This record gives sequence, C-alpha cells and structure tokens, in this order.
Amino acid sequence: MTHGIDTDFLVAVEIREHPFHGPADVLLQSLLADGHDLALAPQTLAEFIHVATDPRRMPQPLVMAEAIRRAEDWWQAAEVVRVLPDGEAVADFLAWLSRHGLGRKRLLDTLLAASFRRAGVKRLITNNERDFAVLGWFEIVTFRG
Repeated sequence: MTHGIDTDFLVAVEIREHPFHGPADVLLQSLLADGHDLALAPQTLAEFIHVATDPRRMPQPLVMAEAIRRAEDWWQAAEVVRVLPDGEAVADFLAWLSRHGLGRKRLLDTLLAASFRRAGVKRLITNNERDFAVLGWFEIVTFRG
C-alpha cells in the first residue's frame, strides 16, 4: 500500500534531534520492510527545506545545501511514488478551501491532500491529523511513539 507523507514526518525522520525522530524512523523502517511505498509531493519537499533550515524551528538547522541534498535523496528513492498536482487536484484544493472554510494557514496541507486524493493515496502519515480529518478522505497514521 502507498502511504502519503506529510512534512512533519519527513522532518522527524531526517532531524535526529526532533522529539519524534525515534518513532518516525521505526515507522519508516517498518513500512519499507513490509514493502509499502511512500507518496511524496513537491510541496512537501519545499516545506521540508523551509522548516529544516529555520533556526527558529530547529535547534540545529540544516544548511541549505544539506537540506536540498536530503530532499533530492527522497525524490530519487526507489520506494517513493512522485505525486504531482494536476488540474483536478487544483480543482479539489479550491473546492475544499471553500467548502470547509479553510484559511491561508491550511493552503499547503489542502493542496497536498488534494494531490494525494487524485493519486489514489488513502493513508497519510502525519501527527497533524486535525489538518486532514475535516476532508474525510484519509486514514491517518501517526508516529508519536
């Protein structure tokens, strides 16, 4: 089965100092050992680079070159299914924003969700389940430990 990954999971896996690094890494290794694929969208990589290099969010932020290298590694990984937003995903994104009264802080998550939905991804790995539950589409997999 394919599991979509939210930015918080990618950050937790990649940043050893992250409080959920251990549980995120255990989940990742388990999914890979069981033969699951991971769906990844470009907006997740952009947000990962933004968060991982931000000294206000990370006690030891990555330098830009390292964050880009890690993002490239994920994008090229054999286990990763690349999910790109198409016209129908954008239509879903705009409809969901209106239907659910979502504001500007929900833009990236909503576009990510619409992209995954159009790609047929039903499971989403995130600890931000409230951001996606309102959409009524995903089975949420958390990694709090």
